[in-house]
Amino acid sequence: MSIKIMSVFGTRPEAIKMVPLIKELDNNKSFDSVVCVTAQHREMLDQVLNTFDIKPKYDLNIMKERQTLTTLTTSIIKELELIYLREKPQVVLVHGDTTTTFCATLSAFYQKIDIAHIEAGLRSNDLYFPFPEEINRRLTGVLAKYHFAPTNVSKLNLLNEGVNEENIYVVGNTVIDTMKYTITDNYEFKNEVLRKMDFSKKVVVVTAHRRENWGEPICNICNAVKRLANEYKDSIQFVFLTHLNPIVKESVFNILGEISNVIILMPIDIEDAHNLLSRCFFVMTDSGGIQEEAPYLGKFVLVLRSETERKEVLDQGIIKLIGTNEEDIYKTSKDFIDGKIEYKNLLNNVYGDGDASKKIVKILEEKYLK
Repeated sequence: MSIKIMSVFGTRPEAIKMVPLIKELDNNKSFDSVVCVTAQHREMLDQVLNTFDIKPKYDLNIMKERQTLTTLTTSIIKELELIYLREKPQVVLVHGDTTTTFCATLSAFYQKIDIAHIEAGLRSNDLYFPFPEEINRRLTGVLAKYHFAPTNVSKLNLLNEGVNEENIYVVGNTVIDTMKYTITDNYEFKNEVLRKMDFSKKVVVVTAHRRENWGEPICNICNAVKRLANEYKDSIQFVFLTHLNPIVKESVFNILGEISNVIILMPIDIEDAHNLLSRCFFVMTDSGGIQEEAPYLGKFVLVLRSETERKEVLDQGIIKLIGTNEEDIYKTSKDFIDGKIEYKNLLNNVYGDGDASKKIVKILEEKYLK
């Protein structure tokens, strides 16, 4: 008899990290694997699903232009209730810290369905940074039965919150599993702009999208990049991977749209994104996932936030917190470009060796088939 297991996710970052786990479940006859997406991100989510040929059984398609967290939350919970009642899964898999993650968890709890939390235990210890992600993952942690933590630091966070140690498993991060699918030595970019780029020049990758950085912070980020681009016009190419959110997109194009050595790209294919990271000089980002991906590739990361839940790489000096003050971003980036910040360009496997998905599936098999 197979175990019915449902994976629920809705954003591009979640999809990137859930893909290898779904592949493992599909290849295991012990599981009847059902995929449900909320499409909290629509286009960006679809890119990943298409790349890995993942066909969800359910697609809620709940994203509406400029909707609030309240309308998003209520929509997901109501829609998932009907699906859970129809499918009756034994366990629901959720990932990380999105609004989809918490809503899928709460809705499953109402139906008394077991919840397994992938990438459990990350904490910034500030409820409003990142917002609303910090509270999403904390509340998910309260309701989850099984906690799959990427590192011992995450495990310790959970233990400090009173989670039973028997239900915590340190497995690594599934994003490393995904990168084994995406990165190749002789990769040819699908994006025409990237395909024509001269990588003999130093390439700096920039991303910024977090809700708490909307408005003045993202303008500060863009103004710092503008100053750097003008100063290093002949030696450095900046690639700004902007978000589809109009609040973010408008700020980026208004400030950087006319700078010759700043290329602004809409969200690119995940294979392109990972191979771009593998060839770049360093990264400036407010993303969480890139703080895992870039260190694995030996790339230094300047984090455009005042805190991070990736304490493992911060403690090792692989990433550096610089906040969103324009002068701080400019000066720290310039110091790294000019070789004033020491950094050992070593591949780092603090998030595992790419077998997290196999470990998770094996543990679930043991729990539900014993």
